[in-house]
Amino acid sequence: MSDELVVRAATLDRFDDVTTMIGPKNPTSTVCWCLSHRLDARTNRSLSGPARGDYVRELCARPVAPGVLAYDGDEVVGWAAVAPRSELPFARSRKIPHVDDLPVWSAWCVRVRPGHRGRGVAHSLLAGVVDYAREQGAPAVEGYPVDNRGEKVDLTMAFVGTRGLFEAAGFVKAADTTSVAGGFPRVVMRRDLR
Repeated sequence: MSDELVVRAATLDRFDDVTTMIGPKNPTSTVCWCLSHRLDARTNRSLSGPARGDYVRELCARPVAPGVLAYDGDEVVGWAAVAPRSELPFARSRKIPHVDDLPVWSAWCVRVRPGHRGRGVAHSLLAGVVDYAREQGAPAVEGYPVDNRGEKVDLTMAFVGTRGLFEAAGFVKAADTTSVAGGFPRVVMRRDLR
């Protein structure tokens, strides 16, 4: 691994790297594609197989990218989803409260490729999320990680991040939630960008 990771917006010209990070090995299978927390349940269920990838390709073609990618040289090694909360099911969530009326952005998925974990990729991704949201004019960014108090988190549930990861990126706890992931309570972590 090189000394410095570079984080870039997940734009259409990087769609192959987005596919590497969140797409299925079998293009006809129906997997998350990081859409389960981006779309309402009905729309999410209606997209199957290749339609999911097509939807993400369309997201990557929009003026605001659906997330950021981390690179070690030319190799993509990580993904983090970020978008205005108003565009997401989090806007209507009963389990994850609104702290106030600020039009915050949400970061809800952090994924590091196997073989690259434990090398600071998640930290670089979260810093990239903050930078990208700031560039797009976001007044603040929120995340909804688990408050695992240092306990091990199952990797399948670690995609939401941990409170410690968000604290290391300058986020502070803004609220408790009634949401749970991997057996741990989730909290609202916020970083003000004003």
